[in-house]
Amino acid sequence: MRKVLCVEPVIFIYIFASSLTSPLVQQFIYRRLWEEEYNSTFISDSNATYCEQNKSSPTYIKQKEVQEKASVFNMQLDLTGAVPSLIVAFVIVANGDRQGRKRSLVLPSMGALIADICFTVMSYFSLSLSILFAVAFITGLFGSMATFLGGGFAFIADVCHDEKQKTTRIAVVDLIFGVVSGLAGLSSGYFLRGIGFTWTFVTASLLHVVNIIYIIFFLEDTVGISELQHQAPVSCKELLQETFSGVYTLFKTAPYKKRILIIVLLFTFMTYLFTMVGGSSLFTLYELDEPLCWNEVYIGYGAAAFTSVSLTSFLGVYLFSKCLKDIYIVFIGIFSYIGGMVMAAFAKTTLLMFLVRVPSLLCFMPIPVLRSMLSKVVLTGEQGAVFACIACLEVVTGTISLSVFNILYAATVAWFSGFSFLLSAGLCLIPLSVLCWLLCTSWNGEDLALLVPEEVSSIESGDS
Repeated sequence: MRKVLCVEPVIFIYIFASSLTSPLVQQFIYRRLWEEEYNSTFISDSNATYCEQNKSSPTYIKQKEVQEKASVFNMQLDLTGAVPSLIVAFVIVANGDRQGRKRSLVLPSMGALIADICFTVMSYFSLSLSILFAVAFITGLFGSMATFLGGGFAFIADVCHDEKQKTTRIAVVDLIFGVVSGLAGLSSGYFLRGIGFTWTFVTASLLHVVNIIYIIFFLEDTVGISELQHQAPVSCKELLQETFSGVYTLFKTAPYKKRILIIVLLFTFMTYLFTMVGGSSLFTLYELDEPLCWNEVYIGYGAAAFTSVSLTSFLGVYLFSKCLKDIYIVFIGIFSYIGGMVMAAFAKTTLLMFLVRVPSLLCFMPIPVLRSMLSKVVLTGEQGAVFACIACLEVVTGTISLSVFNILYAATVAWFSGFSFLLSAGLCLIPLSVLCWLLCTSWNGEDLALLVPEEVSSIESGDS
């Protein structure tokens, strides 16, 4: 059977299935906690969720309690799956240079399939929410989203031999991520209203089955089969030693300037990801609360609005990369995010909440550009190590960010629900300061010729 090197369909299906269920899980938790608090069925109509706006009403106080409980529960759930997914992401993605990228794609897909099956059973039989902690831990053992994206971006880096096109190719994957997650978010409300939680989770499970079949039988690995067959089997201990030695070598044997540049870029990636994940993760709870009081369809519309943000961010990367250095593109994206978060903090009407996406049109640009900058700094045989570091940072940063911002939201929702958005915007000063230091010390893209002379010289000779 002829196999292909096209990983985009795998990313498309996985992101769609995951994004379809992600807002549903938050709403599922919110509704179940609501029912436990009120001892009655959750009410939802065609216009808005049941949402008390009179601050003197006892119902309003209970409503805020549900918001706080849902926020803390989501934080605990994220922490449960963080540790196993961190270890798995680091080991699997880092060893992709030796053992291929397919296992970093198929394992998270299998974990997501198991999770969706568990959600199906839970919603059908109305099982306890505490089961979700076991589901989160099992999903983490299979690597979750971090392993999948780490393997996917490493796969792209393997097949993309033209360094000048690497930024655009990685941006395309982020475009797929944004557009598909937006479409899935838009669909989730209609799925929930049309067929309910149970059959929506069944639909996501079937999508993951299709994805697993494609990965196993149709996707060709970037590491040749002959190479894998000639490699002697190694023990678990040797595997871990090779894993850590590859990342250790990346930092230890590299020239001083290259090592510092990698660390600075990773820190910038981590701090921006912290602010963006933390701030944007609160949108669903913020929209469910007064005065917006959105229902599942409006929440789907809000998630779908990020489709335009992903598209404009990709177009921004594509156009700006022709006339600007990568570091300036990152600057523009961070300022775009700051504008959106400040506006979201004071958005009290549906129209204004949708308009939040206008200043945020370019906020996704820093993520693919920073990935590309890191990929350009390292050698071909170090791609797995650097993307393993990125994957681990995504797990750690994402988990800490979700925990911190959910706790802050629970503590501040009663007096100012937009405080977390303002904090997210303010924390962007950290990556901005690091980038300013990078510019002031002249450590930018021009130094790549000094850091990886073998690859840069080969590229230049090819261009000539």
